[in-house]
Amino acid sequence: MARDYYGLLGVARNASADEIKRAYRKLARELHPDVNPDEAAQQKFKEVTAVYEVLSDPAKRQVVDLGGDPLSPGGGGGAGAGGDPFGGAGVGLGDIMDAFFGGGGQRSRGPRSRVRQGDDALIPVELTLEECATGIAKDLAVDTATLCSVCHGSGCAEGTHPETCDTCKGAGEIQQVQRSLLGQVITSRPCPVCRGYGEVIPEPCLQCNGDGRVRTRRTVRANIPAGVGDGIRVRLSGQGEVGPGGGAPGDLYVEVRELQHEKFTRDGIDLHCTVHLPMTAAALGTSMALQTLQSVEDLDIQPGTQSGTVTTLRNQGMPRLRGSGSGNLHVHLEVVTPTRVEGRQADLLRELATLRGEEQPELATRGHGGLFSRIRDSFVGR
Repeated sequence: MARDYYGLLGVARNASADEIKRAYRKLARELHPDVNPDEAAQQKFKEVTAVYEVLSDPAKRQVVDLGGDPLSPGGGGGAGAGGDPFGGAGVGLGDIMDAFFGGGGQRSRGPRSRVRQGDDALIPVELTLEECATGIAKDLAVDTATLCSVCHGSGCAEGTHPETCDTCKGAGEIQQVQRSLLGQVITSRPCPVCRGYGEVIPEPCLQCNGDGRVRTRRTVRANIPAGVGDGIRVRLSGQGEVGPGGGAPGDLYVEVRELQHEKFTRDGIDLHCTVHLPMTAAALGTSMALQTLQSVEDLDIQPGTQSGTVTTLRNQGMPRLRGSGSGNLHVHLEVVTPTRVEGRQADLLRELATLRGEEQPELATRGHGGLFSRIRDSFVGR
């Protein structure tokens, strides 16, 4: 009769790996010989341990799901029904707990390296709208950690080298064994002498104080592409902070801060500007030379142009940052009415008004007026 693997751990057949681990941990705490000396409990502990080893292995679990029994002779399990996958009866409860929390059953994690990856750095750069449009190469002064020129990252004074820590013997950590109600518990903590490195520097470098790096101001050239805008970051690979112990440097990010332009307002890749149009030019029509970011363009203004008219100049906006083509330039026309007219100018305007029959303003007809006509229409419609 096939062994009920899932039933022995008390989990469903579709249980996840975490659920199987939690179920086994609970049973191990109850049945381990250090906690429960009963022979039946010891046998049960060996059995559930072997079952857990099978179900925690995806290949062996698949054999179980297909109706096989990896723990039976010839079943491919590698351990008998009463076998101990942890290597014999001398396994303590601390070993089981280390298997869950200590990195694959190995109590010692080993010393950590002094050499670590450096951090990224960020520097802002102010650009005009013209510089954002054309792109620019800028030399930037940056303050970052760089490789120590004396020890070249080792942190040791010239002619010396790191030595193995006498306290942890190079392990980088020390262990403490304690007895508790759950049995033998082994705890590990970083060595307080070498701080987990497994070695000490007897004579630190005087220039970097043993860190392997120093802070230096240097100049970095940043090639900023055309089309960037406010808040865009340009990455300079390997130009950031050098890591402790001379580790590989991080990246440097150049963040664009776009300055406000005197004439143009930016909206993505489109630009907007305003042209103040004299009343006479709006009535008669005219043309003017308009300086854009790229060139001088002829702007044709039709006779009778009204205030608020928008004329679009194609491909006169900002270039696309990642792609081809450019946005448009939208020219907003505002008709300027003179605030003071005297003498001959006033006479000519009165004569024009008489010729056009415009001596008095008229209330706009329904559907074509402004605020007051809309108010009137709202009352008439009731």
